[in-house]
Amino acid sequence: MFVSLRLLYLVLLLGIFTLGGAVPVSAQKTAPRYGMALLAGQAYQPERFGLLILQGNVQLPYDQVFWHGAPDSLFFQGEINLGVTTDGRDRALVAINMMAVKYLEAWSSGSWVPYLEGGIGIIYTDFKARGQGLRFNFNPQIGAGVEWPTPCGRTLSIGLRLHHLSNANLHRDNRGVDSVLMLAGVRF
Repeated sequence: MFVSLRLLYLVLLLGIFTLGGAVPVSAQKTAPRYGMALLAGQAYQPERFGLLILQGNVQLPYDQVFWHGAPDSLFFQGEINLGVTTDGRDRALVAINMMAVKYLEAWSSGSWVPYLEGGIGIIYTDFKARGQGLRFNFNPQIGAGVEWPTPCGRTLSIGLRLHHLSNANLHRDNRGVDSVLMLAGVRF
C-alpha cells in the first residue's frame, strides 16, 4: 500500500511542477468548489491497523454557511468519506464531516498556499477496537497541508491529519481510536 501511496505523491508533485503558477485563494470565486482526496495512514492506539479512505468534499466561503463575518481566507468544507481497513480484516467505515479550513496566504510562496483545518463529524465503523463501546462515534480531526492552485482552475493538495473517533461517553466503554493520515487531493 505504501509503495502505491508514494507513487501517487510522486505523480502529484510532477503534476504540480508542470502546471505552473497559482491564483490566491481569496481571489477565487465564491461558488462551491468540489474535490476528491485519498487519505491513507494508520491507527496507532489502542491497536494498530491501516486505513484507506476515499473522500468527496465541497468547500464554500465560511460566511456563506455561517451568518457572521469571516476572513476571506476561511472556508467551510463538508466531507463524505468511505474507507476500509488495510490489515486483512476487510472492514469498512463511512463518515460525514464538517471542517473549517484557514488558508495562510501570508505564508504563501506565490505558487503554493499552506492551510490549517479542524472539525468534527460522525462516523460508522463495521468494526470495534478493544474497549470501544459503539460503532457510531464522533470524529474530531485536525490537520495541515499545502495547496497548489493551477491556472486551469484545479487545485492539488497534500496534507496530514490527526484523526480521532470516540463516542463521547454515550456508552460506558469509550476507548478512542487515534490515527494519523496522509492526504492527497484535487479540487475542481
